[in-house]
Amino acid sequence: MKVYVKASLINENTIIFAHSIAPAFIAKFLITNKIKVKRLIFVCGFNNYLGINEEYDNVNKTMYLDNLEDVKNYCDDIICYYSKNDPYVKYEVEKSFADTIATKQVVIDDGGHLNAESGYTEFPDLLKCI
Repeated sequence: MKVYVKASLINENTIIFAHSIAPAFIAKFLITNKIKVKRLIFVCGFNNYLGINEEYDNVNKTMYLDNLEDVKNYCDDIICYYSKNDPYVKYEVEKSFADTIATKQVVIDDGGHLNAESGYTEFPDLLKCI
């Protein structure tokens, strides 16, 4: 899959928020296109994790990358939020993702997948990242 974005739309002043599998997709996109950004805020991110269910696994595996840590070459400020009780992605998987790339980690004890299903229709802490 090729994604074309006008280079001037994403640059060293850009802040990107991404949730669930989107952080792996964003990391892969930045690395592939050699685009530097100001800050990445990743929520419940994971990479190379199979076992959610077959449908999700088939979609997600196309976004995984073997060189996740290379995203640090394109962003110096990576914040990872994740939960200890995510029903979809194991805590250890989210922690490993954050340990690989994050400059700051925020662990929420009872946050679930940090989505509307888990009661997160608002997430004021993310506003502090702007």
